[in-house]
Amino acid sequence: MKHRHGHIKRSGFAFWLYHWSAIIRSNFKGLVFVGAIVLISMLLANNKEVHDSTHLAATAFAILIGAVLSPVFFKYQHPLQAGVHFSAKKLLRLGIILYGFNVTLTELAGVGFWGIVISSIVIVVVFLIARYIGTSVFKLDKETAMLVGAGSAICGAAAVLALESSLKSDSFKGIVAVGTVVVFGLLCMFAYPIAYASGLIPYLDGNGMGVFMGATLHEVANVAGAAEMAKDMAGEAFSQSSANIAIIVKMLRVIMLVPFLLIVTLVFAKNQEAESQVDGKSRKKIQIPWFAFMFLGVIVLNTYIAKFSSVSIIGDFTFANLINTGKYLCTVSIVFAMAALGLQIDLKKFIQAGGKAFGLAFLLCIVLIFGGYFLTLAFKGVLW
Repeated sequence: MKHRHGHIKRSGFAFWLYHWSAIIRSNFKGLVFVGAIVLISMLLANNKEVHDSTHLAATAFAILIGAVLSPVFFKYQHPLQAGVHFSAKKLLRLGIILYGFNVTLTELAGVGFWGIVISSIVIVVVFLIARYIGTSVFKLDKETAMLVGAGSAICGAAAVLALESSLKSDSFKGIVAVGTVVVFGLLCMFAYPIAYASGLIPYLDGNGMGVFMGATLHEVANVAGAAEMAKDMAGEAFSQSSANIAIIVKMLRVIMLVPFLLIVTLVFAKNQEAESQVDGKSRKKIQIPWFAFMFLGVIVLNTYIAKFSSVSIIGDFTFANLINTGKYLCTVSIVFAMAALGLQIDLKKFIQAGGKAFGLAFLLCIVLIFGGYFLTLAFKGVLW
C-alpha cells in the first residue's frame, strides 16, 4: 500500500527493520572504524599482564587510542562522521540506560539514609564549587565548568556524557571534561590504597576507608580498582566487606545521577530563558533527559529479576545471563562512546582550553580528598 506521495506504508515490524537497517547503512563506515578501536581497547583491558601493570579500564584505553587516531578521523571525516557521531550520542545513552544492570535497590538500601546524605553533600558541594569557581576564577564557560563538576561529583565519564547530552552542549566540552576525569580518577585510584597501606590516612578503619573511597573517587572503575589494590596492600585491615561498602556508597552517587540531571537541566533551562529575554537571543532548547528515567527503570527491573537469577528464560539462558548480558552491552556501548569522543579531540583546541579545565579538576580533587576525609570522619558510628 502506498501513500499519495508514493512512499510505501510498512507494517510495524517491517518499519522497525527498515529503520534500523537504514541507520546501520548510513553509519556503517564510522561504526566499523570505532568498533576496531573498541575491540583493541577491550583486548588490552582484558589482558592480565596489561591490566596488572596499568590498571586501566577499556574506557580509558578507548579514549587514549581515539585521541591518537584523531588526525586520521579528521583527514577522512566525511565518510566516518555519521558513525562516530552515532557512537558518541546514541550509543552513549544506551550505555547509561544499561548501566542500571550494575545496581539494585537492595544494595542501595544497605547503606540507608545516611549513605544518601553523605553522597548528596559530596555532589552538591563539589558541583557548586565547580560551577561558580570554574566560571569566576578559571574563566571557563558555564557548560564546561558544569561538565567538569559533574564528572568529579558523581560518576566520572558517565555523568559528564549524560549531562552533556541533556544540555546538548558542544562535544568538545565533554571531551575536555572526560579527560580531567580519566587523569585525576586514575591518580587517586593508585594514591588511595598506597596511602592507606602506608598509614598516611589516620583514624579510618577498613570500613571507614571504604566509605571514603566510595564517596570521593571519580569512576566506579576507580573505586573497584582501588578497593582491590587496598585488599592486596593493606591485608586484613581492608577486607572484602570494606570493598563492598566502597562499591555501595559509590553506587548511591551513581543513582543520584537521575535527580541531578533533572534539577540541573531545569535550572539551566530557566537561566537560558531568562538570558534570552534580556538580550533577545534565542537559546538552545533543553530537553528532559528521559534516558535518565530509563536508567532508573532498569535498576528497578534489575532488582526484581535478580531474585530469580537461576530461573530459565529460554533453554539454558537464565535471568542471571540476562543481567550479565546487560552489563556487557553497557560496557561495550560506553567504550564505543569513549572511543568516539577520543576521535573528536582536536589537539590544538584541547591544549588551549584544557589547561583551565584541568586546573579546576585539580581543585575539585583536593576538595574531594580533604573534604571527603573529614566528612567520612563525621559519619563515624553512623555509616561505619
